[in-house]
Amino acid sequence: MKRIVMGWLAACTLAIGLLPASAQAAGYTQTKYPIVLIHGLFGFDNIGPVEYFYGIPSALRADGARVFVVQVSAANSTEVRGEQLLTQVRQILAATGAGKVNLMGHSHGGPTARYVASVRPDLVASVTSIGGVNKGSAVADVLLGVAPAGSLQNTALVSVTNGLASIINFLSGGSGNTQNSLAAAQSLSTAGTLKFNAKHPQGVPTTACGEGAYSVNGVAYYSWSGAKPYSNVLDVVDPALALTSLAFAGAKNDGLVSSCSSRLGRVIRDDYAFNHLDEVNQTVGLTNIFETNPVTLFRQQANRLRNAGL
Repeated sequence: MKRIVMGWLAACTLAIGLLPASAQAAGYTQTKYPIVLIHGLFGFDNIGPVEYFYGIPSALRADGARVFVVQVSAANSTEVRGEQLLTQVRQILAATGAGKVNLMGHSHGGPTARYVASVRPDLVASVTSIGGVNKGSAVADVLLGVAPAGSLQNTALVSVTNGLASIINFLSGGSGNTQNSLAAAQSLSTAGTLKFNAKHPQGVPTTACGEGAYSVNGVAYYSWSGAKPYSNVLDVVDPALALTSLAFAGAKNDGLVSSCSSRLGRVIRDDYAFNHLDEVNQTVGLTNIFETNPVTLFRQQANRLRNAGL
């Protein structure tokens, strides 16, 4: 009898092991409220087959999540992008019948999500900041110092970057969102985020490199980020991020944002072996092969929200 029972248990174990991963993980990412992904500076939803959040929406949807990828201005102030996001959040809620959304923003998408949670907390269940510029970026500070507003250098730089933002918006099927790269740089600077945080402080750490409030006005706050500017020799973007990382004077950073600046609410980690683009599985999945897959981090966060009843 014992041998029969043991044989039956072994067969069951083998059968479970042979099940597709999706079957084992059914419902793993099924959050109560829809997930909304928000891109950063010079970002987009998708350009042809290339997604900004590369491979992430489908991975989340595969195990139950309702996922929406929004498109706001590729380059503009946090407030302008925030109002654009708020309009789309209202549309998502109307279409789904959901009461709230879970906002996940990368880079400038972090403060953009925070703006909506600040002005309409009743519409937001959580904010997750991934490599978010929550206390400014030294790269923006350097750009504004080298090309201050009103200078010839600034005029040329703004013209080129506004053109780039418009091209990105066009290629990704944008709806004519206005582009203002100078306003974007000012929003992402240390001084600009200080002003923004004074009006929208929810979740922002009150110490230099600590954690912020986990929940404010019914909105849960989370964050994670990378700290390895050069992570994959095959990625042509990595050398540029290694160069921009010099602006941080040795402080831990992902090439565009310091680890301390990225911290918001409950900090999952601020030192993954990722650079700024790895955090959203770019360039087209060429990330650090010795680190957790970034798609897995998004799945884990969706499961964390699910377990929190969000």
